[in-house]
Amino acid sequence: MKIACGFDHAGVPLRETVVTALQSAGHEPDDLGTADDYPDVALAVCRAVLEGGAERGVVVCGSGAGVSVACCKVPGIRATVAHDHYTAAQCVGHDNCNVLCIGARVVGTAIAAELVQAFAGAQFTGEERHVRRLGKVDAIERDGLQANLGGS
Repeated sequence: MKIACGFDHAGVPLRETVVTALQSAGHEPDDLGTADDYPDVALAVCRAVLEGGAERGVVVCGSGAGVSVACCKVPGIRATVAHDHYTAAQCVGHDNCNVLCIGARVVGTAIAAELVQAFAGAQFTGEERHVRRLGKVDAIERDGLQANLGGS
């Protein structure tokens, strides 16, 4: 799987770890480089995912929060911060996330490698309940506060 990767100034310490971990798991990382400002790397990765240059993306900043906020502003992107194995895999399996956000000041190299491999190796289950919930998320993205989500 081709995975776009981007790093802000605080994410650079995990750059080699992320790229190497994806390669060692049989994936094709596309290192889009670094930037001082996290919105710039977030947008570059999101653009690659949405335009078909990559199937998923990984963005690294200091905490993971900044890039997550920026990515989630892009329609069609489902990004989350994950600092544990379960969340890195479950965000794809249940929520069909297409961008993983990591904080280089929060996790070390061993955990970062585990996270990107879990994210890249996970598949969306397609279970009815998850599809239904993602439909509601799509309605929020499309209609904002006007979304009629109904019950359940």
